[in-house]
Amino acid sequence: MGRLVPAVTRALDILELFLDGDGTLSAPDIVRRLQLPRTTVHELVTTLAARGYIVQVQGQPGRYRLGVRPYQLGSRYAEQLDLAAEGQQVARSVAETCDETVHVAILEYTDVIYIAKVDSTHAVRMVSAAGRRLPAHCTSVGKMLLASLPEVELNARIPDDADLVAMTPNSITDPAALREALAQIRERGLAVENRESNPDVSCVAAPVRDRTGRVVAAISISVPMIRWSDERRIELEQLAAKGAAELSERLGHRSVA
Repeated sequence: MGRLVPAVTRALDILELFLDGDGTLSAPDIVRRLQLPRTTVHELVTTLAARGYIVQVQGQPGRYRLGVRPYQLGSRYAEQLDLAAEGQQVARSVAETCDETVHVAILEYTDVIYIAKVDSTHAVRMVSAAGRRLPAHCTSVGKMLLASLPEVELNARIPDDADLVAMTPNSITDPAALREALAQIRERGLAVENRESNPDVSCVAAPVRDRTGRVVAAISISVPMIRWSDERRIELEQLAAKGAAELSERLGHRSVA
């Protein structure tokens, strides 16, 4: 790896300051927060402004906000994103950590479609495949995605008289019971499936968001019941949430602390 260029590093440090607060900064603000010489800050600010990365705030002399150039770069990055490819990379990282089967799925009306999958190396593991479609209400990823829908849209997809198929005796088949479960998932920000799509497997799932904050996918970890316990569930919930946050960040989402 080559040597980092100090001037470029400082310029990027300045740009990243605009991610916090109200998105505006003055040169003295930058000097104070980065502990840089005033002359250095003046030169960097002048250069960034000349290239369109920052612009002066109208009516507030000496204050700056991000310009159009970062937006153009971000838009080009978003155009090149491939959810399935990014999801496969994150799923592989999660699977390497827990050695369980990891899926990334999207919602298509009332079904989920698995767009990425990495298998466990255990002899006993969940058998599935990318491209597989399952009823959303029977899976942790599906319930996570349904819970993320606006209420009006959820009601349109699953009305009170909906006929919910059962994949196992544990599957939720009553729309009212499903809505109650989704409310709890919405509150927790995580979903759990207790042998609802496979009588020998339980799963946990977390939401994946795009740069607008919209939930566009979910990531799950599936575990055979012989390796399932409350302690393991808690551990995997944390890992799923971490993986979902990483994939969300790759999609341009920025969490608010």
